[in-house]
Amino acid sequence: MAGVVVPATVVGVSICYLAIDVGGVKLAAAVVSEQGEVLVRDRIATPQREVWPALSRLVLRVMAAAPTPPVGCGVGCGGPMNPAERTVSPLYIPSWKAFPLAAEVEALTQLPTVVDNNGKSVALGEAWCGAAVGLTDFVAVVMGAGVGGGIISGGKLLEGRMGNAGHIGHIVVEPEGRDCACGGRGCLEAYCSGRAIEEETGRPPQRAPQSIVERTGILAGRALASLGAICDLRLAVIGGSVALGFGEPFFGAAQSEIDQRARLSFTQGFKVVPAGLGQLAPLVGAAALARHDR
Repeated sequence: MAGVVVPATVVGVSICYLAIDVGGVKLAAAVVSEQGEVLVRDRIATPQREVWPALSRLVLRVMAAAPTPPVGCGVGCGGPMNPAERTVSPLYIPSWKAFPLAAEVEALTQLPTVVDNNGKSVALGEAWCGAAVGLTDFVAVVMGAGVGGGIISGGKLLEGRMGNAGHIGHIVVEPEGRDCACGGRGCLEAYCSGRAIEEETGRPPQRAPQSIVERTGILAGRALASLGAICDLRLAVIGGSVALGFGEPFFGAAQSEIDQRARLSFTQGFKVVPAGLGQLAPLVGAAALARHDR
C-alpha cells in the first residue's frame, strides 16, 4: 500500500470529484479538484482474488481524507463493458465477468457514478487539462497492463455502438502473430502491453531490452497510422506505465514509423506526444468522467 497522499497546499476547495482507476497491476483512487489538481490519492497492487473488497477499502480510505465531500465519482476501467447494464469485463481481471462496477461503487460511496474505458477517460482528462487542451480531434492511448484508447472527434468523445470505441489494443499489427487475450491473433496488446512484454522477456517492462522498447514503438506507430487514416487524426497522446517508462526511445520509434506510413495528405504531420498529465492521467481522466457527466 502506498499510503494516502495529501498535498500540504489543499485549501478552499469548493468542488471536487472522486476518481477511481482499475488497472491490471494497481488499483488507485483520488480526490481531484475542479481545476484538475489531485488533492488526495492512494493506490494498492491489484490482488489476484477478492478485487472488489480491496478496491472498496481503498476508496473509503481516500474518501475519508477528502477536503470536502465529492460531488460525483468517475471510474476508469479496462473493457469490454456494457454501458446499458453498467457492467465491466476487463480482460486483465478474469474474475470480473459482467461485474456491476457502477452499481457497486454507487452503493459504496452514495455518489452518482460514471464508469467508462480507461482510455476514453484519459482522452477526456488530456482535453481538460493535459496535452490536448483546446484540440477537437485526437486519440489518447494508455499502454500499461493492457493497451486501450479513447478518441475525441469533432470535440466529442467517440462512443461507438455499445460504448466500446477506442480499443486500439485490438488493432491487428501482425496478421499471423501471437494469440491475444481477446481470443484473436496479432493484436497490438499481444505485443505491447506490460503483461505481454513480461511474458515474452521474463522481466518487468522497466527492464525490457532496447530491441523490445523500439519494437513496441514501431508497432504502436503502425496501429496509429491506420487509426489516423480511419478517423482523420493527426495527434496521439500516449500515457501509461509502459510508454512513459520507455520514454524517448519508444516515442522516437513510434514517430518514425508513423512518418513512414501516414502518407495521405490529411495524415501527414501526425504527431505522437507523451500524456501531459503523466502518471496521474488515469486519475485525472476518471475525474473528467464525473465532471463531463454533471
